[in-house]
Amino acid sequence: MSLLNVGARALQANQAALQTAGHNIANVNTAGYSRQSVVLQTVQGQFTGGGYIGKGVEVQTILRNHSELLTRQATAAAAVDSGDSARMDRLRQLQDVFSGGASGIGASINDMMNALSDVVSSPTDLTARSVALTRMDEMAARIRDASQRLDEIGYTVAEQLKGSMVAVNSIAKSIAGVNEQIARAKGNGQPANDLLDQRDQLIRDLNQHIQTSQVAADDGTVSVFVAGSQPLVLGNKAATLSIEDPADFGAGSGQKVLNFLAPGSSTKVELNESMLGGGEVAGLLRFQNSDLAEGRNLLGRMAVAISESMNTQNKLGLTLNGQPGDNLFAPISLGNAVGSSFNTSAATMALTVTDPTLLQASSYTITFTAADAGSVTRASDGKVFSFNGSGLPPVTVADVFATQGLGVALSGPPNAGDRFMITSLQGSAAELQALQYSPVDLAAANPVNAAMGKANSGSMQLASLKATGQPAGLVLPPATGVVMTFAGAPATFTLAGNTGAPVDASTTPPTPLAGPPYAFTPGQAITIDGWEITLNGAPKAGDTVTVGNATDPQYGDWYKRDAGNASSLMGLRDVPMFDGATLSDGFAGAMAQIGTRTQSAQFAAELSSAIAANLERDRTAVSGVNLDEEAARLIQYQQAYQASAKMIQIAQNIFDTLIQGLAR
Repeated sequence: MSLLNVGARALQANQAALQTAGHNIANVNTAGYSRQSVVLQTVQGQFTGGGYIGKGVEVQTILRNHSELLTRQATAAAAVDSGDSARMDRLRQLQDVFSGGASGIGASINDMMNALSDVVSSPTDLTARSVALTRMDEMAARIRDASQRLDEIGYTVAEQLKGSMVAVNSIAKSIAGVNEQIARAKGNGQPANDLLDQRDQLIRDLNQHIQTSQVAADDGTVSVFVAGSQPLVLGNKAATLSIEDPADFGAGSGQKVLNFLAPGSSTKVELNESMLGGGEVAGLLRFQNSDLAEGRNLLGRMAVAISESMNTQNKLGLTLNGQPGDNLFAPISLGNAVGSSFNTSAATMALTVTDPTLLQASSYTITFTAADAGSVTRASDGKVFSFNGSGLPPVTVADVFATQGLGVALSGPPNAGDRFMITSLQGSAAELQALQYSPVDLAAANPVNAAMGKANSGSMQLASLKATGQPAGLVLPPATGVVMTFAGAPATFTLAGNTGAPVDASTTPPTPLAGPPYAFTPGQAITIDGWEITLNGAPKAGDTVTVGNATDPQYGDWYKRDAGNASSLMGLRDVPMFDGATLSDGFAGAMAQIGTRTQSAQFAAELSSAIAANLERDRTAVSGVNLDEEAARLIQYQQAYQASAKMIQIAQNIFDTLIQGLAR
């Protein structure tokens, strides 16, 4: 019987080995499967006078070929790769919006400004005027189209985040369920290999959406944490994640956060993208809250700057009908700053544009530590501006925003701890709309003209004359005009008929001229009552220049043939407006900023993808199934099984012979 028992044990052991090899082969394409091996051990021999006689073999356990370290490293690397790839894909879409070429926004801006040159050349040509207005309408339409495309990208990201949340919550519940099964199976004394593989694969799937860390418990369960310390899965309990607006500034912030809700709790914990590490959710939140926000700010700043500067200049000129010009584009309202839901005062903050050349493509957060003190944080670069209206020197919140091209007006005193967020530029591009379609309404003419005195004997000549509205609005000359009378050597001049003192427009900020009499410098731009005059040459004593109202009857219809304000409109293309870049080059700067982000994201995605692929290769080298090896083992175990069967057959023959001998 001992030989029969040895053969039976060997038969069972080799059958288990064959079955395990077959199990490996069957699951060669199963995601997350770890190769299994049969661990055999010798059965304790039986003692006899002649020594210990072996009693065969038995299966000790089914070993799961698995490296915990490599699995965790590969899972974490895959999470980072997923986040970087998701962000890169969306940035490429964003880059397509900020593209160049003849159909791009930059080309439409240049076309608009170039069309004004034909108006300058022929101010009475209605066709040239119509083309200029058409180019303005086309430019506005392209910016609105770009804004709509940004909204579509934002909607796609929002839907993708919702889908990820459904997947994350479902996977978390599945992990909790597998945890419970593993805890029950642990009492059997043997590892539940297939359940362990299933849980590891679920964790890998989870990390594609959001990076996690895992802590093993003594009962075989694994706790899964997000954002470092928030327990997404504890034993057989799973928390819930959701994408929502921030609790303080809500939808007005344009931001999204990840909310964590523990089982049985009603208090949500906000998690921002900087706390999440890797995963698709983290990558999409970074894109939503940073990349897309910058794209909207860049486009919005461009729309506001173009609208404000061109509207202001057109209203300084005269139309073909001799009327003051009107807005070329619909005014873009910045509305109010978004107040935090935790504010304890009823104060609101209204916003206006004070200087479009100083606007920054950024959002701002204002925090009050007192009614007239606090700080302003610029989101684009993290720079903090402090203000204290009671300090020395006093600096108010309005003073801070004046350096950013914005005007702020509080409806009342805020309380300490009150916070506001400015995101007005993000939706501004959608509001850019051309208003003027009649060629007559393009204000191409200057509202003022200049005439040199008939008795002038010097070499003084008029270099330029234009309306600027600076520093305190345009004041048209009286019927007698504003007369500049020159005298002395070095030359000085006096004024008659003006309401304000002359200002040196070549300085920043413009400075009042000392006088009267006022020193004259050839080529110096002088601002008087909102118009700017530049004279060259050398005047002599008694020389005069008279600046008059262009619509005064004494000048007839000369204003119809004047294109001074059209020249000023065209000159806006060379005004530094976007971080030092001119109006014509502003879109190229925006393209460069988005392109830099895209290139950086692409490099990060390629690097993280290579790291993830290497670690996954190392993991599968330990856990993966090699069909050649399994085929060789099948032959080995088949031969052992056949030998075991032969052993049983021999034992049966011996037993039969013994029975036959006893029967005689």
